[in-house]
Amino acid sequence: MSAKQVKTAVIKVGGDMLATDEDRQALAQNVSDLIHAGWRCVILHGGGPQLNHLQTVYGLTPNKVEGRRVTGAADLLVVKQALCGEVNVDLVSSLAAAGVSAFGCHGASGQLIQAEKRPPMDFGARGVIDLGEVGDVTGVNVRAIECLLDGGFVPVIASLGMNPQGRVFNINADTTVAAIARAMQADLLLLSTRVGGVFADINDPNSRIKSMTAADAESLIQQGVITDGMIPKLRESFALLDHGVGTIAIGNAASEGAFLALATGSDRAGTRLITG
Repeated sequence: MSAKQVKTAVIKVGGDMLATDEDRQALAQNVSDLIHAGWRCVILHGGGPQLNHLQTVYGLTPNKVEGRRVTGAADLLVVKQALCGEVNVDLVSSLAAAGVSAFGCHGASGQLIQAEKRPPMDFGARGVIDLGEVGDVTGVNVRAIECLLDGGFVPVIASLGMNPQGRVFNINADTTVAAIARAMQADLLLLSTRVGGVFADINDPNSRIKSMTAADAESLIQQGVITDGMIPKLRESFALLDHGVGTIAIGNAASEGAFLALATGSDRAGTRLITG
């Protein structure tokens, strides 16, 4: 079967979903399920909690402005160690244990994630702030990713980026995975979160919204049901559906069979974002 006939899933996993052996093993099994069902998988991961911990070990204080991490030169060194070392290696080893041919790398590898420094941002009352060694994605080396996939590997990419001069940047994982899914025209973008979907009442597991359109999402935002960081995540995701990404789903990697269920259209897990 040629690569064009095989469906591709791009999977984003936050560091909070990779904190324990059990979390990583559950994710690895979900990825293995997809592969055995004939999917090609690309994984992009962050590592916020692990980075925060390592910063404190080095005597550094994590600093965020409205949820955006300020990354100085010393912080970037720790970002490299936490994401490319601890998180990436531990995830690759868990995938390997589940029989997945995982290939650990990062955005600077083969210039997988091309980026430029993010300009200073206006934070209103807080003024204009330079976030430091933080980048914006300018391109994705799809050919390199396809080479790994064609070789039978699952790329496991740490969310860094690099400019043509070799300067490395810390990049938000949600931003990076959206760029990869769009560049690859992925059939499925899976966003793994601890909550595992969108809920009408976050305290009621029976209120899970099984599927939603952009209009549904905007209505729930106006009603105050969807709040905080989920608002930009959903808006950015729905925009991808208009740019060649087939399906987007939010699920919990720790839930058995969740990825395969979302990939096949089952409504037993997570929330699928659909056009309507």
